[in-house]
Amino acid sequence: MTVRVLSYYPGCSLHGMSREYDESTRLVYRALGIELRELANWTCCGASAGHSLDQELAIALATRNLELAAAAGNELVAPCAACYQRLKIGEKESASPVTVLHALDVISSPETLDRLRESLQRPLSGLKIVLYYGCLLVRPPEVTGREDYEDPQSMDQVMAAVGADIRPWSFKTDCCGAGLAVARPDVVRRLSSHLAEMARQAGADCIVTACPLCQANLDTRQDKGGLPVLYFTELLACALGLEGTESWWRRHMVDPVPVLKKAGVI
Repeated sequence: MTVRVLSYYPGCSLHGMSREYDESTRLVYRALGIELRELANWTCCGASAGHSLDQELAIALATRNLELAAAAGNELVAPCAACYQRLKIGEKESASPVTVLHALDVISSPETLDRLRESLQRPLSGLKIVLYYGCLLVRPPEVTGREDYEDPQSMDQVMAAVGADIRPWSFKTDCCGAGLAVARPDVVRRLSSHLAEMARQAGADCIVTACPLCQANLDTRQDKGGLPVLYFTELLACALGLEGTESWWRRHMVDPVPVLKKAGVI
């Protein structure tokens, strides 16, 4: 199996509150024959609110990291949707030669999807899920380049490849409040609670996302509580039968273990 090498930008969240996203991403990528090389001396990209204070500084923060990736000579993958968006804007504004990818872009490529299907150890057929992309991952399309920004499909393809029971719903890209959790927690609670309730009405056991901001908001701001919010890479690690997943579950505010055990995922 040919090993694909990518530069890796974890961003501040994945080195902090979202370590389970970082760990599961590295683990899954390794299992699929993808080597992630973390950028040496990377710095904050300005997500999610730096651009609202100083647009020039926000571009400079992103561009510095792109220059590090250019020196490494690899495409750059960012699992955080907010980091991904800021780096894509930096790529566009600075005419950087580096291609910025989100973690989903890599795994949803045809070649990697084939590897995922071939490596499947524990299909997720017993787990009912809704997929939540949020707004930063797909919009604005003139930055992200996504034609399916109203109904994105990359995470659908990935989770379908491991047999998950994907429930249809109309809230894939509705906003959860993103970075307003401190300034306007009332707004975040209202938006996140609505999303959780719609997921329940769709018959989901859990919400699956690819953004640490979205995960944090949905996991901590549900009025009713009780609906787990998981990273797609955590579930992929389970589907691939990889070891080391046990430490992730206690980092979630809503305990996902009962749902995962009932569905036969763990």
